[in-house]
Amino acid sequence: MNLWTRDTAMAATGGACSKNWQASGVSIDTRTLNKGDIYVALSATRDGHDFIEDAFEKGAAAALVSRIPDGLEDLPLLLVADVLDGLVALGIAARARCNAKVVAITGSVGKTGSKEMLRCALAGQAKLHVAEKSYNNHEGVPLTLARMPADTEIAIIEIGMNHPGEIAPLAKMARPHVAMITTVAAVHLEAFRLVREIAHEKAQIFSGLEPNGTAVLNSDIPDFDILKKAAGKSVVTFGKSADFSLNNIELVNDVTVAQAAHNGVDFVYKLNCPGAHLALNALAVLAVCDVLGADPAHAILGLMQWQPTEGRGAKHRVSLGPAGMDGGFDVINESYNANPASIKAALAVLAGSDGRRVAILGDMLELGADSIDLHKEIANSKSVEKIDIFHCVGPHMAEFYALIPPEKRGLLAANATDMVRVISRQIKAGDVVMVKGSLGTNMAILVDVLKNLGEVTSQTQTTGKL
Repeated sequence: MNLWTRDTAMAATGGACSKNWQASGVSIDTRTLNKGDIYVALSATRDGHDFIEDAFEKGAAAALVSRIPDGLEDLPLLLVADVLDGLVALGIAARARCNAKVVAITGSVGKTGSKEMLRCALAGQAKLHVAEKSYNNHEGVPLTLARMPADTEIAIIEIGMNHPGEIAPLAKMARPHVAMITTVAAVHLEAFRLVREIAHEKAQIFSGLEPNGTAVLNSDIPDFDILKKAAGKSVVTFGKSADFSLNNIELVNDVTVAQAAHNGVDFVYKLNCPGAHLALNALAVLAVCDVLGADPAHAILGLMQWQPTEGRGAKHRVSLGPAGMDGGFDVINESYNANPASIKAALAVLAGSDGRRVAILGDMLELGADSIDLHKEIANSKSVEKIDIFHCVGPHMAEFYALIPPEKRGLLAANATDMVRVISRQIKAGDVVMVKGSLGTNMAILVDVLKNLGEVTSQTQTTGKL
């Protein structure tokens, strides 16, 4: 597949290149570059121009650059004034040449999980192009668009932010026909004074909505009024009393069974993992499918194929002793991110697990001046009563630790490295251990330590979101 040729890329970016080439993909990282990709030499933490030779050794078809390093003059280098601007131009051009229906998803939590649910729900119903990983920022969105084949029928784009003014340019780049907001919650409060300010920023996704486009909104959240006003006329709601109403949720043997209704018609859908918050995200996905005209029965069946990903709720069984003769324990990997809403949701899932329930919690970052109070509020969660033991990492999570009953207090460490040295002896056969914290707290190393205590004999997944 020829995704880009020299001439189409030059026309899109206004760049110059004397060598002829054609490319089948686009990459911003030589570590994951595939043969035939355009290598985009971005300069963020490191100058991508330093890795141009590596890219061509791995089979790059061309490179998008803002300067030509000495000795590389004979390579197919597409020279532009600014590499990031060049990538954005490729994304805009790819969006313009494609007749796909575009879905854009944002929200304080649940973006990536909902995106992947939608992928499963629409699988086999259209030719899909879906954002990989959490490519939702000023680099990830144009990269996703630049990778989009011209014959795509439905594109699913994830849009994120952590500062004011980030969503609008990405939304205008993606030009969605459907814009979905999962929820608005206390996240990134270092950059926003109030949650309502976050709602106004999330609502900027509608600035890129195509004419006659549709907004899919959570009607249960306090700031629904802000979102609805910004969305305009065409709004489809999901929630307890909404266009797509969630009437009942039951958790049966690690399966979530939800009863819902739309236009007076009752229906049931299932997820092969527990989580009331997941049922709500799945209902939003079914609302998007309805707006797109997808087959609802097919979408419901597709949702059953969804599983959370590593760092966002993946569950591992660790067997102890030869052939597991000493039993085993489960590890739920929630180490990718944390905020008040996601920690409460993850604790609710852990509270419903069978076995001794062990939570290893790291600091929630980017919460601004209210960070300590928000950590303390976690202690008021009903799920805390059902968790047997808490091990806590970080100075702010220590505030939570001080408020829980003494019998629930396990280890307290300043950082994840210190916890690594002592956590292994605290885990027993029969435990269900959930590890959660913001990415910057490096809680993932605790997951690795726990998995290395035995043999990982199965990988199922449970709580995905965020």
